[in-house]
Amino acid sequence: MANYVVGDIQGCYSGLRQLLDKIKFDPSHDKLWAVGDLVARGPDSLDTLTFLHSLGDAFETVLGNHDLHFLAILGHIKEAKKSDFLGPLLRSDNAMELATWLRTKPLAVRINKHTLLSHAGLYPQWSFKKAVKLSDEVSEVLRGPNYTMLLASMYGSEPTSWNRELEGMSRLRFIINAFTRMRYLKNQRVLEFETKSAPNKYNTSLQPWFSINNVKLKKSQRVIFGHWATLLGKTHSAQFIGLDTGYVWGNTLTAYCLETNQRNSVQNKNR
Repeated sequence: MANYVVGDIQGCYSGLRQLLDKIKFDPSHDKLWAVGDLVARGPDSLDTLTFLHSLGDAFETVLGNHDLHFLAILGHIKEAKKSDFLGPLLRSDNAMELATWLRTKPLAVRINKHTLLSHAGLYPQWSFKKAVKLSDEVSEVLRGPNYTMLLASMYGSEPTSWNRELEGMSRLRFIINAFTRMRYLKNQRVLEFETKSAPNKYNTSLQPWFSINNVKLKKSQRVIFGHWATLLGKTHSAQFIGLDTGYVWGNTLTAYCLETNQRNSVQNKNR
């Protein structure tokens, strides 16, 4: 049995199938994990979700910002944009079934004792245990009858720093933002959402979240994430494994094997 983690798929069904063929993924004995952003921007969000749902216990994912946005659009909280390419999925007879399935997925999951998976990463003040606990707080609401209230309230960038005394929707919004939108921080704790470029030596006021010392993170632990396409998977650290290699933008889709630490990729030849 092998465990593979795939980067941001974003509705690129053909690329996903090519990648699974390349790694010889067999759902009868392998397991596929995803970093989230299963849908949007790519051309085949419906086929992507339908296929992943069909894998049953052979597939698990965390939620990304585009997955949550799809839920908000389906719930008539937000308007779909043409650039989302979600039309066929939204019009599908199976849209609600697939959305209900997505609502059961967490923001962060501990794959094993040493590995945490989340879409954007791990906020530098949180341990693995804390991250899963906070993810569970959001999941409890997202899986419940009042989930649309959460989807309507999650938009916005405040608060920008963690305080354990945060309550209500402000608390849940920060948790969602940290797990699905985080890239850079200011002063080692303040989330900054505007900058999407890769780190460079000229911008010293911002720090990538993975470059900030997390005293609660053990050296044996690793964080697997996506979301940050401009990194092209490069963090220069074996402890932080970036898997968004920008397939939807014309680059590659990457799968990482937990057992061998090997990466395999396929190139997007359609852009």
